[in-house]
Amino acid sequence: MRRLRPLSEEECYLRCYGAGDSQVRVVQLEPPRPRGLARLTGEELRRLFEVRLDAREAGLAA
Repeated sequence: MRRLRPLSEEECYLRCYGAGDSQVRVVQLEPPRPRGLARLTGEELRRLFEVRLDAREAGLAA
C-alpha cells in the first residue's frame, strides 16, 4: 500500500493500540548532548594520545 505522507509516532501508536488511557502519552526527547571529547579536534585528540603513550613508556622504563 502506498502512503500519501509518513505517519507520526503518535498516529502509529493510535493505529496499533487505540486511544489508550490518560496514563499513556507520546513525548519528544531532546537530542543527546555531546560529551567532552566531542569538542576536541582530531589534532588535539592525537596530541593527548601521544602524551598518554609517552607517560606509559616512561613508567615502563623506570
